[in-house]
Amino acid sequence: MSSRTYSLMGLWPVINRWKNLVLAAVGLAFLLSLLVAFFLPNIYRSTAVFYPTNPETTDPDRIVTEGGKLQLGGRAEDLDRIITIGESQPVAELMIRRFGLYNHYKVGSPGDEKAEQDALDTFDKNLNIVHNDRDAIELTIEDEDKQLAARMANTLVSVIDSINQQLTYENRRSIIELYRDRSAFLEKEFVQAHDSLLAARRRYGVYGMDRESRYIAKEIIEMEAELRRAEGEGNSGKAAGLRRALKGLTQADGGNVYNLESYTKGLDLITGLYSRFNDVQTRLQVARGAYETARLAISSRISSIYIVQKAFPATKKAKPVRSLIVVSSVLITLVLSIIFITLLELYRGNLGLSRLRKV
Repeated sequence: MSSRTYSLMGLWPVINRWKNLVLAAVGLAFLLSLLVAFFLPNIYRSTAVFYPTNPETTDPDRIVTEGGKLQLGGRAEDLDRIITIGESQPVAELMIRRFGLYNHYKVGSPGDEKAEQDALDTFDKNLNIVHNDRDAIELTIEDEDKQLAARMANTLVSVIDSINQQLTYENRRSIIELYRDRSAFLEKEFVQAHDSLLAARRRYGVYGMDRESRYIAKEIIEMEAELRRAEGEGNSGKAAGLRRALKGLTQADGGNVYNLESYTKGLDLITGLYSRFNDVQTRLQVARGAYETARLAISSRISSIYIVQKAFPATKKAKPVRSLIVVSSVLITLVLSIIFITLLELYRGNLGLSRLRKV
C-alpha cells in the first residue's frame, strides 16, 4: 500500500473550506497588532563614539617633565577597562540618581529594593557599549525622550572618563606626598649646612676672598725677609719681636686671627662644608621643582578618552517599526492558522478511517 503524499497545492482545498476561520484570525491579528503598534512609544537612540587614550601618556607629570604626547590606546586591555567601567553597577546607580530615572522609568521610589532593581534592569537594557571594528568604543542610550537620551550618553562618557582618571589619581596623591616630604627634609638639611658653613667661616676667618691668602702669604714673606735683615745686622731685640710676629702669622696659638695654620685648617673644613652645601642646594632646587610639577599635575585633569562624536538628539525614531509588527503578526497568524486547520483535517481524516475499519 503506497503512502499518502501531501503538497502545498493540496492544502488549498483545506484552506478554502476553513477560509472564514482563517480570514477571521488574520483580521483579528491585523487589528490587534495595529492597535498594539499604535500605542507603543517611540524609542530614540543616541550614540557617542570615542577612543580610550594610553594611560601612560595621560599622566600630567610625564607630560610636563618629558613633554609627552597623548596617544590613542587601541590595546585590548584599554578597551576592556572602558567597557567594564561603563557597564558597572556603581556607574548605573550614579546615572539613575543623577537623572531621576526612578520616576522616568515609572518603577517606584528610591530605597525600595524592587524599584532599584527594576531601574537597574531598565537602564542596562537601554544601554549598549561595544567595541567596533575600528577599535573605537560606541556608547548608545535608548529612551523615549530623545533629548534625555543624548544628555545621558554624553554624561555617561564624562563619568567613564572621570572614573578612568581616578584609577591613577590616588597614586599621584601618594607621589606628591613623597615629593613634599623630600622637599621639607632637604630644607632642613640646607639650613643646617648653611649654619655650619657660616659658623666655620666665623671661627677660622675664611670667607672665600682672594685677599685672605694673599695677605697672609705677603705678610709672612715680608716678615721673614725683615727678620733675616735684623739677624744680619745683629739687632737681637728687633729680631725677637719679628720672630713673635712671624709666629703669630704661622701658628694658631700666636694670637693672630689670620694665621697660616688656622687658615689652612679652616679652608679644608670649609671646602668640605661648601661642597655639601652646594650638593644640598642643588638637590633642594630639584626637589622643589619636582614638587611644584607634581602639585600642578595633580591639580590638572587631562581627559583619558578622545571623543570622536558626541551624542546628539536623534532626528528619527529607532523603533518600533510599526509596519513590520503588523506584517509579521499577520503572517505568523496566517501560518499558524494553516498549520492548525491542516492538523485538524488530518485528525478528522484518521478518525474517520479508524471507524471504517471497525465496521
